Amino acid sequence: MFYYNKMRLWLFLFYSPTCCYNLLHMKKLFNQIRILTVFVILILVLSGLTAFPIYSELKWIIDFELFPTNSVVQQWLLKVWKGVKHVHEEYPFIFYGFDWLAFAHLVIAVLFIGVYQHPVRNRWIIQWAMITCICVLPLAFVAGTIRGIPLFHILIDCSFGVIGLIPLYIIQTKINRLKKYRTRKERTVET
Repeated sequence: MFYYNKMRLWLFLFYSPTCCYNLLHMKKLFNQIRILTVFVILILVLSGLTAFPIYSELKWIIDFELFPTNSVVQQWLLKVWKGVKHVHEEYPFIFYGFDWLAFAHLVIAVLFIGVYQHPVRNRWIIQWAMITCICVLPLAFVAGTIRGIPLFHILIDCSFGVIGLIPLYIIQTKINRLKKYRTRKERTVET
């Protein structure tokens, strides 16, 4: 039965030039989805890896004086550095929470391997990721306000959610187009 259906597909492809174009377009869509998915995975891994060395990263930023001395950003970074340094000296176990934050980013990156392998079947991962990007906004505003985080920092946090939506939305639209081709191809093979 499998051999028979495969032969029908090849005969259909041989006698239908538009279907060959569709297959090439499907392959192109599949490759574009894979490239964007790898990009998302790399960004998540990078975000996760930068959460581990929070103390040394912040020390480096302070030491190199990347921002003007009396700027709002510099004043905020000095305040954060003071807190991080105190926690590092007195309560280093608190940084265990940052380790789990980093681990969560890495685990989420691994989840996207499913999209890389089977984009149509695992499109729910992209939908879930888009929902989480949207949820960054209320969390940043509510938790940031409660914790006394300045507005510019809250907006930076919100930008991660908004910017994260861009490649996810592009992947979602490409998966939807790929799904239409697959559905059309399956209907053609069955008849």
